[in-house]
Amino acid sequence: MTASGSRFLTVDGMRTHILEAGSGPPVVLLHSGEYGACAESSWSSLMPALAEAGYHAVAPDWLGFGRTDKVVDFADPTGRRMRHMAATVEALDLGPAAFVGNSMGGTYLAKDLAQDQPGFRATTAVLVSGGGFVPDNDARRTILDYDLTEAGMARILRTLMHSADLADDAEYVRWRHRLSLEPGAWQCAASARLRPPGNEGGGEFGKADATRYENITVPTLLVAGADDPLRLPGYADEVAARIPDAELLVYPDCGHIPNIEHPERFRDDLLSFLDRRFRKELSS
Repeated sequence: MTASGSRFLTVDGMRTHILEAGSGPPVVLLHSGEYGACAESSWSSLMPALAEAGYHAVAPDWLGFGRTDKVVDFADPTGRRMRHMAATVEALDLGPAAFVGNSMGGTYLAKDLAQDQPGFRATTAVLVSGGGFVPDNDARRTILDYDLTEAGMARILRTLMHSADLADDAEYVRWRHRLSLEPGAWQCAASARLRPPGNEGGGEFGKADATRYENITVPTLLVAGADDPLRLPGYADEVAARIPDAELLVYPDCGHIPNIEHPERFRDDLLSFLDRRFRKELSS
């Protein structure tokens, strides 16, 4: 279940893990943020298809996840991760690239591209269950309550997906469980729910979405699950309406991770978008 290449870079003093496959125009893949999330769990099944289609797929592990160093900046956790990722991509010297982010990766990607001076040199973007208001609801609390057991991982997967097929697949659950056991990974993922005493507004969830989507200037594809328990109904329509050049695909019978729950459809939709928009942007 691994991609074709794995290597490490030292970026800002942090040992940073990267998966790579293929050659050609670069596509940077930004993974999600649940327990056990990493480049391998989000993108390993997609990367060979990108390579076969003539793209250079690059999937770094975020700071605090996978096999990248386990560091959390409690004063600015999101900003620190985003700056480290931008520095990682810059160190790889990829030039202009397409960026694809799912869940946390998509939300961070949107935040970056909406800034006056984005850190990512993106010519096109794909947001998969990313962006919009992130409610602090029962589903969110379920996936944050993880005891590092296989049963706990199966419960998280059952919450994230509309279908229980993968949550009932013992081999898949064992793989995802193994990925969650990287030293320090549990602590880094758990940090998102910490609230200082007496601060009901603490933690990363349930806060107003201040992203200025109108500032995103690159062609953007949004992919959402119609049955996503971690977002409010219709959130993707609202985000897409605010991005000047946006396309929206909503998958029926799909939860929070369309790239994993519907991998064939997502692969085809992603390659179609990249072929139509990314290659056009590169040639213009």
